[in-house]
Amino acid sequence: MAKILCATRGGEASYHTQDAAIALAQERGETLLFLYAVDLRFLDKRAGAALVDVESEMTKMGKFLLLMAQERAAEQGVPAETYCGKGELRPVLQEVVEAQEISLILLGSPAGEESVFQLAGLRDFAAEIEHEAGVETRVI
Repeated sequence: MAKILCATRGGEASYHTQDAAIALAQERGETLLFLYAVDLRFLDKRAGAALVDVESEMTKMGKFLLLMAQERAAEQGVPAETYCGKGELRPVLQEVVEAQEISLILLGSPAGEESVFQLAGLRDFAAEIEHEAGVETRVI
């Protein structure tokens, strides 16, 4: 069965994207797959043992955020799976697309001025993902 892949950062800023994904899954009769990527590029790689601790804690946080998204979908009668990947978002997305039957990829819009993403850059990123993965990709 085809799935809608919804990349999420978790938390309140992601609710809009999650709600849109849930509505689309209801409309299309598809399962959702919420994805969280643990990307540690922002850390100094020389941190050594601390890096392992940070990765472990961020993975736990990511799994918790995914569980919350999954519960939000279940409350609306939408089956949802979760995947917590490690690394940059692009290769993690590609890995999931190759392993699953994905019909649509959803990415959330930048959340306010503090976001590291700019909308134009995110749209370019979505177009690149769509081209590379061969799956329709939308920015919500």
